[in-house]
Amino acid sequence: MKHQLKTATLAASVALGLGLTGVASADDHVLEVVTDPSFVPFEMMDQESGEMVGFDMDIISELAERAGFEYNLRTMDFNGIIPAVQTGNVDIAIAGITITDERAEIVDFSDPYYDSGLRILIGANDDSVQELEDLNGKKIGTKVGSTSYDFLEKNLGDSADITPYPGSSDMYMALLGGSVDAVFYDAPNVGYFSKTKGEGRVKVVGDLYEGQQYGIVFVKGSEWVEPVNEALAEMKADGTYDEIHAKWFGSASGE
Repeated sequence: MKHQLKTATLAASVALGLGLTGVASADDHVLEVVTDPSFVPFEMMDQESGEMVGFDMDIISELAERAGFEYNLRTMDFNGIIPAVQTGNVDIAIAGITITDERAEIVDFSDPYYDSGLRILIGANDDSVQELEDLNGKKIGTKVGSTSYDFLEKNLGDSADITPYPGSSDMYMALLGGSVDAVFYDAPNVGYFSKTKGEGRVKVVGDLYEGQQYGIVFVKGSEWVEPVNEALAEMKADGTYDEIHAKWFGSASGE
C-alpha cells in the first residue's frame, strides 16, 4: 500500500526566542491518515500521477495546513477504517464517513463537513422501481460496512436479496452486468457514477433517504479535533470550502 507524505505549512517556532526548552519536533505533528480509494468523487486514484485526489483529499490538505500538521496518507477498504482508528493504528480517517451515534461511542468526529443521504440507482430502462418499497423481492447491491447496508437490513430485511460489496465499483459493475437489480448507496457517489461511467446506462430514482452528515474521524480523545474544527469553520467563513465544493460538485448553495 502506497504511503504518501503530505506536506503542510507548520507555524514557525518561536520557542527559542521565548527561552523555552523541550520543544516537540516536527515529527510529532506527522499524523497517519486513512481513506477509502473507491469513494468517488471524494477520494480516488489519479491514474496519471498515482496519487489520491478528490473532494476529501482537498479538504484534508487544507485542514492540515491550517491546523498545523503533516500526514502520511494510506488507503484501505471502507469496512476496516473505523476499526483502524478505534485501535489507534491511524490517527485520522476521511472517507465520506457518516456520523452515527454507534460510531461516536468508539471514535471522535469533527463537526459535519458534508450533508448527504442515500439514493437508489437502477438500469436506465428499468421502470419497475420508483421508491424504496419497490425494491421488495429485488437483488440490491450496496457497500460492506456502510450505513446504506444497515438501512436496507432494517427496512427491507428478508424481503430483498441484499449483497454487500467491498468496493463501490464492484456494486456498480454488478448492476451493469445484471447481477443485481439496483444499487442503494450514498447520494453523491451514486450521482457521480450516473453522470460519468454510468451515463445512459443507469438512472437515479426515488427520494433522498436517511439524511446524513459526513464527519472526519479521530481516535477517542484526540487533541486534533478542536484544531480541525476551528480550521473547518475558517474554511467555511472565508469561502475556501465553497471553492473546493464547486470544483467537485458545483455550487454548495445548489444542493
